[in-house]
Parts: sequence; C-alpha cells; structure tokens
Amino acid sequence: MGQDKGPRVPAQALGTHDAGAALGVPRRRPDGAPDSGGTALGDATLGGTAPGDAASPAPPAPGLRFGVLGPVRAWRGEEALATGSPQQRAVLAALLLRGGRTATAAELIDALWGEEPPSQALAALRTYASRLRKALGAEVLVSVDGGYALRTTALDLTRARELAAEAERLRTAGDRAGARARLAEALDLWDGEVLAAVPGPYAENQRTRLEEWRLTLLETRLDIDLEVGAHAEAVSELTALTAAHPLRERLRELLMLALYRGGRQAEALAVYADTRRLLADELGVDPTPELSRLQQRILQGDAELARPVEEQAPAAAPVARPAQLPATVPDFTGRASFVRELGDRLATAEGSVMAVSALAGIGGVGKTTLAVHVAHEARPHFPDGQLYVDLQGAGAQSAAPETVLGSFLRALGTPDSAIPDSLDDRAALYRSTLDGRRVLVLLDNARDAAQIRPLLPGTAGCAALVTSRIRMVDLAGAHLVDLDVMSPEEALQLFTRIVGTERVQAEREAALDVVAACGFLPLAIRIAASRLAARRTWTVSVLAAKLADERRRLDELQAGDLAVKATFELGYGQLEPAQARAFRLLGLADGPDISLAAAAAVLDLPLWDTEDLLEALVDTSLLESAAPGRYRFHDLVRLYARACADRDEHPPTEKAAALSRLLDFYLSTAARVYAIERPGDRLVDHLERTAYEGLAFTDRHQAQDWLYAESHCLLACVRHSAATPTTLRRAVDLLWASLDLGESGADSREFEATGAVVRDAARAFGDAKAEGRALMVLAGVHHTAGRFQEADRDAELALPCAEKADDPVPACWSANARGIIALYQNRFAEGEQHLTEAIERFREIGDDPGEASALCNLSRIHLAMGRTSSAIELALRGTEIYDSMGHALRGANGRYALGLALTQDNQLAAASERLQEALAVFADSRQRLWEGMTLFRLSEVDLAARRYGQAASNAEMALTVLRGIGGEWRRANVLTVLGRALYPLGQSGRAQACWHEALGVFDALDSPEAAQVRALLAPAAAA
Repeated sequence: MGQDKGPRVPAQALGTHDAGAALGVPRRRPDGAPDSGGTALGDATLGGTAPGDAASPAPPAPGLRFGVLGPVRAWRGEEALATGSPQQRAVLAALLLRGGRTATAAELIDALWGEEPPSQALAALRTYASRLRKALGAEVLVSVDGGYALRTTALDLTRARELAAEAERLRTAGDRAGARARLAEALDLWDGEVLAAVPGPYAENQRTRLEEWRLTLLETRLDIDLEVGAHAEAVSELTALTAAHPLRERLRELLMLALYRGGRQAEALAVYADTRRLLADELGVDPTPELSRLQQRILQGDAELARPVEEQAPAAAPVARPAQLPATVPDFTGRASFVRELGDRLATAEGSVMAVSALAGIGGVGKTTLAVHVAHEARPHFPDGQLYVDLQGAGAQSAAPETVLGSFLRALGTPDSAIPDSLDDRAALYRSTLDGRRVLVLLDNARDAAQIRPLLPGTAGCAALVTSRIRMVDLAGAHLVDLDVMSPEEALQLFTRIVGTERVQAEREAALDVVAACGFLPLAIRIAASRLAARRTWTVSVLAAKLADERRRLDELQAGDLAVKATFELGYGQLEPAQARAFRLLGLADGPDISLAAAAAVLDLPLWDTEDLLEALVDTSLLESAAPGRYRFHDLVRLYARACADRDEHPPTEKAAALSRLLDFYLSTAARVYAIERPGDRLVDHLERTAYEGLAFTDRHQAQDWLYAESHCLLACVRHSAATPTTLRRAVDLLWASLDLGESGADSREFEATGAVVRDAARAFGDAKAEGRALMVLAGVHHTAGRFQEADRDAELALPCAEKADDPVPACWSANARGIIALYQNRFAEGEQHLTEAIERFREIGDDPGEASALCNLSRIHLAMGRTSSAIELALRGTEIYDSMGHALRGANGRYALGLALTQDNQLAAASERLQEALAVFADSRQRLWEGMTLFRLSEVDLAARRYGQAASNAEMALTVLRGIGGEWRRANVLTVLGRALYPLGQSGRAQACWHEALGVFDALDSPEAAQVRALLAPAAAA
C-alpha cells in the first residue's frame, strides 16, 4: 500500500465504521473451545468504548506513541522501541485497536491463531505480554481480569480519525481548502502496508478494512478536485488507480467525469464500455446505476456535468496575496459623492454577486486617481488581495487578455509551468483560482468590454473596478460611472449639434470613433467637432482617421487656444530640468511599463538618482508607480512626453543614445541570464558588443525571474530596435539570448511575432547576418510548436545567410536543427549527414556545448537506425561534455537522449534514473516542452517494464504539461503510448479512443506513425 501525498478530503470519518462487523473471527478459550462469554475481539470499534466494558481508556503515557498504519511501531519521544517478534506485534496491534479497552486472553488467542491455536497458546500469549510490558512499561500494559489492556491513546489511527472527522466538518461547512489540509495530514500517516508482516486473521481483516477506508478517502478527495476544476491533473492519478483497482466503480466514475471535463468525451465513454465488459466477465453484473446515469449524461453532452462546482484546484505552491494597487495620493479631496457611491457598490460584493463598476474618463481628469483611492478604502472588504493592470486601451497595441491573465496568475501564486497557453484555458484557471476568495481587480484604461470580459473574476465576494476612455454599455451587470465626462450618447449629441445631424447619421460608427478618441471629454469633443464643422469637405471618417494616429492625436485635439495638451503642460511646466529630461526620455521606451534598472539605463544615471527623479514624477501625476520598482505612463501622457522629446529639447542623437542604452541594458542582462543557464555556451561570445552594462546574477532562479518579468518590455524593445539598421543586429541578438521565452511556451506567441518582425526588417535592410539569426530563432519556435516543416525551411534558409555574413553560429545551429527535424520526419540518413556536419562546425569554433548537443541528437538518429550501442556511446559523450562544464539544463537534454538509448537497450532501471534526473532539471528551469516529453519517455520505460498503471499515469501527466505547446504530432505520440498502457489494463475501449485520436492527427500530418497506430487498432477491433 503506497502513500498518498497532497490535499485529501474524506467521504466519512472512520468512526462511522464498525471495526469488527462481519470480520468472522470467533471467540475461543485458551484450550481452543468456543467461549460463551465476553466480547469478541472482532467486535471492537476502532477507538470507541464497547457496550458493557467498565474500563475507560487512560490518558496516554507521557511521550509514548504508537503506529499501526504501516509496520506496528512504538516510540518514546524520538526513540524507537523494540516491538518484538511478528506474534508479539500482533498482540500489540490487537490491544492498540481496542482503544484502551480490555481484551481477554481468549480473544487475543483468536486474533493470533484463529480456529487452530497451538497447544501452548496461553503460555505464549503470556510471554508476549511480559516482553511488551518490559519494553513499554508496567503502567502502560496492564492485566485486567485475566486479560490485558493498553493505557494509551497516542495512536496514528486515532489521529487519522480525528483529522478525517475535522475534514468532513470543514467540507460540510464549505471550507474545501481547510478540508484538504486536514486530510493531507491524515493520509500522510499511512506508511506502507497497514499492520505490515503482522500474522493472524484479526490483522488480515483490519488490513482489508483500513485499505478500504484509505481508498474511500482518496475517492472523495478526487471528487472534490473535480468539483473545483482540477480535472486535467486528476486524470493521471485516476488512470493509475483504476489500473490498480480495476473493479472499483467509483474510481471509474471519477475517471469518466475527469476525462469528460477535459474535452475527452470519447475516452470517457470508452471507460464505461471497458467497465461494463470487465464487470460482466469477472463478476457477472452490470455497472451501478450511478455509473450508467453518468454515461447517459455524457452521451447527452450535459453542460452542467462539465461545470466544476465552486473552489479553486489544489495549488502547487502557497497562494499569493497580491497587493498591486498603485499608491493613493495622500491629499485626495473632493469626489465625495463618487467615493461614497463606488464604496457602497464595492461593499456589496461581500456575500453577494460579483460587483463591477466601470468609470469612464481620460488621463488628467482624475479617473485613475479616484479608482485607486476608492480601491484602497475598500481593501478591508477584499482581504485576499488586489490586482491591478493597465490595459493600454488608448494605444495602438492594447494589452492582450491572455497576457494580462498570465501576469495575474503569476501574482496569485501560479508557477509559469502551470499557466496554459490559450485565452480560454487561462481565463478558466483564473476564475478557479479566485473562486472562494475576496479579491478586488482594478482594470485600468480598458479598450472595450471584449478585452476585459476574460479578466472578470466571475464569483461572489470579488469585485472589479474598470476605467476606460469609452463607456462600457455592453458590459453586462456593470455599475457605470461618468467622471467629469459625458456618456457616449451625450458626447455624440454634442458632436451632432456642432457638426450637423445629416453628416453624423451618414457615418454614425465613424462619429462614435471620434468621440471615443476624445475620451468623451467635452473640451476634446468640442475642438474636434468645431474643426470638422469648419471643413465642409472633410467626412467624419477623415476626422476619425486623423484622431486614430496616436503620433498626432494631441496636435489634432487643439483649436485656437484650446488644447488637450494644456492638461499636461501645467504639470510639466513645474518640473525641474532633470525631472523634465527624465520625463521626455522615458516616454521614448515601448512596453507596458519600465523597471527602475531599465529607466536608469535610459537616463544614464545611478539607480538612486533615477529613483528620486521617477518618484518626483509620480508625485506630479505625470508618471505612475505600477509596482515597487516599476513605473508606467498613461497612454496620452506618454504621447505628450514623446511630443516634448520631438521638440528642440532633445537632438535626435540624444534620443537614439537613450534607446541604445536601453537596448544594451536588455541585451547585456539577457546574455548573462543565458550564460548562467548554459555555462560554457559559446553563443554569448558571438553576440553584438554592448556599451552599457546590464544586471548580474548569482542565482539562476533570480535570473529566470528577471527574464520572465521583463519579457513584454524586452520584446517591445526588440521590435522598436529592429526598425533601425544601426540597432537591428543587437535586437536580433537580444531575441536569441532570450530564447527561453520561446521554448518555455509561456510567451511563445509574442516571441514568434517579434521574430517575424526582426526577420522582415533584416530582409528590408539587406542584413544577411541579422536575417540568418532571426531565421534560426524562428526555426526554434516552429520546432517547439511541432511545426517541423516550417522549422526545417527556416533552418535551411538561415545557412546561406550565415555563410554570406561569415557568421558561424547560425551555420552550426542550422545543421543541428535540420538533423533533429530529419529524425522526426524519418529521414535518418539525411539527418545523420546534417548532424555530422554540425559536429564539425561546432568543433571549428570551439563550441563544446554545441558539439554535445549535436552528439546527443546524432545518438537519436543512430537509435532510430537500430545502432543502439553507438547511440548510447554518443549520448554518453554529449552528457559528459555538458557535465564537465556544469551545464545543468543542457545536461538534462543529454540525459534525455541517454535515457532513450538505454530504454531501447532494455537497461530500463538506468534509463528511468537518467530520465528522472532530466525531469527534475526541466521542471526547475520552466522548460514545459522538455518536462512533458520526459514524462512521455518515462511512460515508454514503464511500458517496457510492464508497469502499465505507472505508464498510463506518466502519459497523462505528459498530456497535461504539454497542453498548448509541443504541437499535435508530439501529442499524438503521447496518446499512442497512453493507449498501449491502457489496453493491457483491460481498458481497451479507452485505449482505442486514444489511438483513433492519434490516428487522426498522424493522417492529417501525413506522418508514417499512422501505420503503426492502424496496426494497434486492427487486433483491438477484432477482439
């Protein structure tokens, strides 16, 4: 019996079970004849007082405790006590399970020997009791009326009962998180087989009962996991459990539900078919009515069945309590009616439906200031934290909901490796994480309702404050507040009165665009409408197009001495020269915000001087403190800052120098992150030189945290820098040095889009070196995504560019990439040629880690060609190179290749050990693709070792980790192995469902693996 770790919830407390019911252990006298009196030992409860037993349990002996949920053991303090022979332990176990009540000699003899006790049973029993008394103390084991009793209750089973009862109470009260915590303690008390190696019929019966109870608790915990949406994680565990307990229908029912909620309806129905066939063959019965009803609901596509109940899934790490609100101004005054109105609205969120309040306005009139102030005052109503984001709704590239959700999930404690890729999956995980908590979400500067819908908590107790330039009339259930601006209808009416009804009605949508661009600010609307009225040849669309250009929007919103710029001029005019310079230069940087260290690079100042300047700008409301050490501009303020920088106050060379320093900062820091992850890798030696130093790291986790925290700003800098020939090469090198962003899967879409921008810029400027490197970056992205044809194309195109530019690095990696892609496409001879070339190229430039990579890839080729011995040798050589350089991450890749070769050589124990070592590194390095693929390879090892349950479990975990990354080809391979593991477990229907799905993928890709899957399906169908 293995241990079950992690949060668990019981179905019912153990105290509700009669420990002796139906045990079938008769009472006997020492001479072997039936005993006419007394209470049979088998009728004892697991801790209560039996009727008629005058003895009551004594307090536990000081420092003495016992365990039966595993081997029978005793401790005094931390000292383990000897419990003697198996028969002596059997006596001790029988007394412990009496809960302090007396057991007669006849009962104990029955418990040890059953129907045929030895002739000297009574003497033997007295000997065992005497030895136990010496070990435990005469005050602990006492003789009572010809029997024995233990005067202690410090027993692991007693503690398990208490925890299970408390867990049940908490679950009934709706506190699932608390119930999980209690049950985690309870199930952790199991330590192997109950009463291990204890002889006798009584011990055997108790083993059966306690295993049944453990499984019941485990089923209930899984049931709650499904209620709160952790179906993907549960499938792996349920797959293994159903393999170990094939006739346990409740586990089958939970597995069907988990598969159905994971979108795997065919597999869920196949589980039912497998169960029905197994029950008929083994027991001659039909499935339970509950299981049959579940099948019918799945067949009918019951929407309620697919909906989790009401609590977040178990977290892999302690849930964070975010406090992201920007600082409120200390002298906030006025707005009393708005503060009262919004405060009352937020207060209703506690114990009622989610409250949503949307404030319409524009920067400079107090929209964000009011929202932040109200949010701070409402914090007591939201003890679980506050989230904040600027959605950049006024910008040309507003924040993508999936990007915001990724940031929110990280703030709530979700590791990068657990954040899914798609918008829908992120939104679902976000809602599950918030469920049962009281959190306030401030969504600042939103573009429209569609952008924020995925960001709303969607649960009672939470609330959302939304600020926007437009009034969100299509945001269902929102409490709308206009702060010193008009509603869209009022704004359009004002615009129509000035321009004329006929012109507006002819282009009503365009007119709405105009007033939205004005932010419904009366002054801006009047200026825009007056300009249009004075120009009869303009259409409304012409004006809308002018205002759509952010670079000129502030200029367009002026007429005579009226101008929106005046709002910002007042604050800007009060700045000291150094503050004004900082304001102008910081406005040049792209990205949602900027860190203090990056700002110091832009300004070319020490950190402390930079911080003083930025905090002064925050005080004047020209800059906002997004979080400690991070700052952001409001969109229109940023436009104003750039307008100031374009005036005579900064020559072009100074602006270019500021942005060049920022690029250098990011490139230098990213190169150090790359180097600390990959010691000895020569790529850093071939990057463009930088004049400005970046940050240094001593800890690889700190380096990783910086890279992921700066990902959006870093990629924005790459895109901006690619537009200039003088910074293009540093831009592409920054992208290459940050390739972890693409390989991890967390930022792969933005990373790929940025790579395409750099490639196109390189082609436009005729820069072969930059183009070759950009193509290799894109080849890596395609490879990670499973788009092998595109990856091979870009790797092939990179080679002539590299040779033209005499750039050896992409030439090396082109051959290496094409070799491994050829493996995936079953072009083994061609792959061997590419990788042999790669090894030679890497050796020419002295790139030992690159050579190791090519050796490990060549090992894969030899393995596919049946050359197992050379495959092992090549993988060992590659791994030894990595290990000699302390290259943990790539060393894991070496162990991965070595594990594959050892598996094929039937060295299964060694293969499993190498792959487990690789798995730990990949998980620690946030390499989701390789983590998932290593789990897949471990399932292949388990399959070869005929550990079918474990193979299925690892394959299921691989599917969970690879969700959203890796491509369909890799997923189909995992499904194929999952089916091969399920089939010998008697789950042929589910196995065939996996194979059919895999076959569809392979056929669509015209992949040769389709023939292998058809071969698997043929005998299964015939059977």
